[in-house]
Amino acid sequence: MRAIRVAAAALLGAGALALTAPTAQARGDTEVFQVDVLPSTIAPGGQVTLHTTGCEQSVSVSSGVFDTVIIPRGRTSARAVVDWDAKPGAVYEVSFHCGTFWQDVDLTIAGGRHVTPPHWEKGVQAGDGGSLADLNLKQIGLGAAFIAASLGTAYHLSRRRTGEEGDGA
Repeated sequence: MRAIRVAAAALLGAGALALTAPTAQARGDTEVFQVDVLPSTIAPGGQVTLHTTGCEQSVSVSSGVFDTVIIPRGRTSARAVVDWDAKPGAVYEVSFHCGTFWQDVDLTIAGGRHVTPPHWEKGVQAGDGGSLADLNLKQIGLGAAFIAASLGTAYHLSRRRTGEEGDGA
């Protein structure tokens, strides 16, 4: 629960900052903070290269589809591995932060067939564990009626046969 509150506060802070600051700052007269993600479409589990120019300090790159990456000062690129559970066909925002300035780039997850992670990342496939979440009273009542009818019929037939045998003996 605490993580949700922290994430909400961080998003509100980022939103407030987005409304008050420009998305790029000119560095001198020639260099502008620019960013790119290559490739721009990738399968879950794939590796992307994060490029940046025009920032004279470390750049923090974050997204909902990979862990935060720091591009150290003096470098222009770094790599990130896309999460295996990234939804095929979804578009994720990749945010590059240079000091108080940032830019966002879209990263598309390749659609089509479902890509399965390596066996060691699959985990246990468990069932509902007796969950009553989909409890349907109509089905339960109908099932109980069928059971009662079959028991009643079996009792009636067994009593009738023993009675018939006793009359003929």
